[in-house]
Amino acid sequence: MQFLPPEDAPKGLEGMNYLYTRVRLAWYYRPSDVSDRPVADPRLLLAAIYSEVCDINQLRAKCHVVHRDKISDLSGWKKRPDRFYFNRLFDPYIKKEFEVIPSHDVRNLPDHIRDVLISRYEYVVAEKEVIPDLTDTIRLCDTCQVWCPSADSVRCDRCKKYFHMKCVQPPLIAKPSRGYGWTCAPCSRKHEEQVDSHELRHATPVQVKIKSNAPAARGRGRPRKDKSLAEKEENLPVKHFNMWPFRYFGQHTVAEDTLDPEDLIFPRTASRVGPKYQANVPLDPQPFNPPPDMEERGLDNTVEVLGIFSNLTESELAEAEEIKDRLTKDPKIRSSVDWLTEVVKKLSEAIMEGTMSSVKLTPMHQEKWKKYETPVTDKEWNREEVVAFEDAIQQHGAELRAVRDEVVSRSMPEVVRFYGHWKAEKLGEETRRRKAAGPPAKPVRLQYKTPAEANDGQRVGHADDESSIIAQPSKTPSCGACRTRESKMWWKAPKGLPTNILCDNCGTNWRKYADLNVRPLREESVPTTKTREKREGTPLAGPSTKRPRTSISAQSTPPPVITIAPQNRCLGCQRTGPPGKVLKCKQCQFRVHAGSCGAVLDSTTDAWVCELCENEETLEASINPDCLLCPRSAPEDRRKKPWPPADNFLRACKPTESQGWVHVLCAVFTPELSFTDPSRLRLVEGVNTVVRHKWTTRCCLCGETEGAAIRCSDCIKEFHPSCAWKQGHKFGFEIQPVKSSRRDTTITVNFKGETGCMNAIVSCKDHDHSKRDIYDICETNEGGETALQVYCRSYKQAPVGQAHALLRKARRLDTILSLRNDVQFGGSTTYYHHLPMIIPTEPEPVCRRCHSQFSPAFYRIPSAAAKGENALPGLEGFEGDWMCHQCKFTWSESLNTAAASPAAAPVVSAPSPMVM
Repeated sequence: MQFLPPEDAPKGLEGMNYLYTRVRLAWYYRPSDVSDRPVADPRLLLAAIYSEVCDINQLRAKCHVVHRDKISDLSGWKKRPDRFYFNRLFDPYIKKEFEVIPSHDVRNLPDHIRDVLISRYEYVVAEKEVIPDLTDTIRLCDTCQVWCPSADSVRCDRCKKYFHMKCVQPPLIAKPSRGYGWTCAPCSRKHEEQVDSHELRHATPVQVKIKSNAPAARGRGRPRKDKSLAEKEENLPVKHFNMWPFRYFGQHTVAEDTLDPEDLIFPRTASRVGPKYQANVPLDPQPFNPPPDMEERGLDNTVEVLGIFSNLTESELAEAEEIKDRLTKDPKIRSSVDWLTEVVKKLSEAIMEGTMSSVKLTPMHQEKWKKYETPVTDKEWNREEVVAFEDAIQQHGAELRAVRDEVVSRSMPEVVRFYGHWKAEKLGEETRRRKAAGPPAKPVRLQYKTPAEANDGQRVGHADDESSIIAQPSKTPSCGACRTRESKMWWKAPKGLPTNILCDNCGTNWRKYADLNVRPLREESVPTTKTREKREGTPLAGPSTKRPRTSISAQSTPPPVITIAPQNRCLGCQRTGPPGKVLKCKQCQFRVHAGSCGAVLDSTTDAWVCELCENEETLEASINPDCLLCPRSAPEDRRKKPWPPADNFLRACKPTESQGWVHVLCAVFTPELSFTDPSRLRLVEGVNTVVRHKWTTRCCLCGETEGAAIRCSDCIKEFHPSCAWKQGHKFGFEIQPVKSSRRDTTITVNFKGETGCMNAIVSCKDHDHSKRDIYDICETNEGGETALQVYCRSYKQAPVGQAHALLRKARRLDTILSLRNDVQFGGSTTYYHHLPMIIPTEPEPVCRRCHSQFSPAFYRIPSAAAKGENALPGLEGFEGDWMCHQCKFTWSESLNTAAASPAAAPVVSAPSPMVM
């Protein structure tokens, strides 16, 4: 719009000697930025009567924005780079869109008003419903032959003539209601005569197409390729008045105001004045007679003086300042707004009464408009109140009414005032810490290059682009739009794409046009030096139409469509995703990736409930949600609702085989634990198999010896998984290659192109992880599986095919307790009751003693030669056969009885067959 000198330059002619350092820019909006409606045309903009002054160094490039009516070949216009167009205007203050038409199309105006409008402005801004009235021929009153504005005129429904409402006899007070017509007096009289003569016949109404004076619609023929015409359209002159090419001329405009050059050009709306917005209260029939002792409002004796320091002399001000210094020496109180207000009020009253030397500041003051006294300063908060306040803030946030319920010893005004001081103090501490420590250094692989480094020393674009250029993308970079793997420069991609980077072509296309559908641009001729200087930083020519294909998927797979669905932020990886991938509990608002908590959706995502909230209704597991592998929670923590907190990934818990609970992190990163169903991460087995050393180790983070600790993958530090997560340690999975000789005995997985043995990694913050490929727990592969799902499916599957859950638990208990009954016969010690349990391969094994075919487990009776001993007592002749679980139990009890009483012979009777 205009170039400006520096802001501190003098006004007038002297300021013209300064170099231009600022520029005033007119704003244009993209339709998708001001509404939720998707727009298919990325070159369509919305104009605005809004400008902003910025530094001239912030200019990146030059583009062409013209009205739609100025373009004869729209298809060709959109194929050229940096070309935009508009046909509507958006007002950012009243949040409404208006139509924009050329000013010479406005015909329903008197000549002197229309000439001024056309001479000053190129376009007219109006509401959509007003455009037909403006583009119609001039409407004159049939009575006085003067122009009829739409707001003050009516139209006869029969003769189609216009009349001023004041020219009608009798004059019309208001227009007919919607749906009703109006006829003039001659037409009404003629109609009555026809009705009285009984010659009126109602013909079938024929709908007449209303003639419109709007310009004819353009055809959709083949686009022209007249380059000279396109260049001429770019340089068409546009009239500006006070730097703007358009003004508002809609239904809330008085036409005569256009003649005033100082009239506001901004869009307007209806004023909220009238019976629709104000109440019409009738006058009281009986006048109010105030009592004689009632003071009249507005006089000096009814006005409360808050301060008269503006009327004091210098000596009086010095005396008042001396009295104020004597009231207190505490600097904290002297800077309090409430205390200063009270001092000003007391001193003003003392000056007016002449008792300035005897001023005493009372700790309380009661204003006339308050029902209770307000303290000048609040009583100091003790530590218990501060702790209760901070706990309530952590649980309820800024909901101070809920915080007031937790801090019962304080009133609501005190809580509000303390919240302001507390928040300012926290922000001050954070600011001082950042100034002292400086910004944290990013790893080399995550740093961004400057534009000069990214373009081999050639400065392209602007300094604002520095944060969008990615220096070192991943090992296998892939554009999120066209899927190409080759590019000289990589840009950050918007959310919702398969990858987080864009190639140079798609990145430039997205930043300019907010469009990921790459279209071939019309080839331009080689620009001259003058043109190249004008268009610095802008591509002078689009890519060739014969551009070689960089990947097969670039042509076969269409670019993804960016969705405007709401995004949820996962508490495990702090990345956002659509509701189908990142679930949100409808009760506690816990948010997590579906793959990292084993959620299987059978209905809509809005009805998902986390397992802890679901257990409150079903009570299938314990109502105590504390993790069995972590230290016990404090009583004050358990009183928080919900517990565990919903703003932490540690709320992701899974039930165990004993109806307890274990964190997902503890279950996955503790080697001894396994899952019955790894796809859903249920049920957790093997808590009792965790080695004793882990239960007695002191955590290096919390100092507790409760719970089971794990060791850092890179050092000897030991800690609880939950403590490591709270401290920000690295959790992930690393794939290590496997030798060819060990591939038959090692479980290998394939994740994101890497094949090998996947290991669960928990590493402290003291180690450098930038040179290692550690996959996050929520990182997904091409199939949509997270790294946590792949690891659990491959390495955390419980042996459900060998025995049922109760028997697996019994075996683990037997291993722990090491129950061995020593039975002595003839001085030799043997373990008769421990027979090897074997999963039978026979289709229907039968117990040799009771002939039963039903048992939770069968045991093979070894032969004496296999044991190197004599035959087993009570089982002579049964060698090599099967024994059911019941018979094995009976036989073991008989041996125990014989061991306790050597005189008693082992008598084993065959039990009756038991059907299970």
